[in-house]
Amino acid sequence: MVAAARLSSSRRETASVFDCQSCGACCSYSAEWPRFSTEDDAQLDRIPEQYVAADLSGMRCEGVRCSALSGEIGKSTACGIYELRPDVCRACMPGDAECLMARRAIGLPV
Repeated sequence: MVAAARLSSSRRETASVFDCQSCGACCSYSAEWPRFSTEDDAQLDRIPEQYVAADLSGMRCEGVRCSALSGEIGKSTACGIYELRPDVCRACMPGDAECLMARRAIGLPV
């Protein structure tokens, strides 16, 4: 129980250090990500067409930035389809390996 509480506290601290709404790195470092992989057809059908790549392989990007991302990277960002976002977006967690890789790639501190 104590170890679980410590782990939970550690995750909250990491999340506060790497606040997604003041970052946006994971949504703006590669046009090859996010790719659809584990979503079923019903999930994909809910994502507005204007945010889906022409080849239907993932989210449409403007350069390397996901078209659903709004705001200024490293300052204040938001996902325009947060409730409908693909599984790969849901899997990326503040401070995890993918988060740190994205932050490094766009020059944000890790």
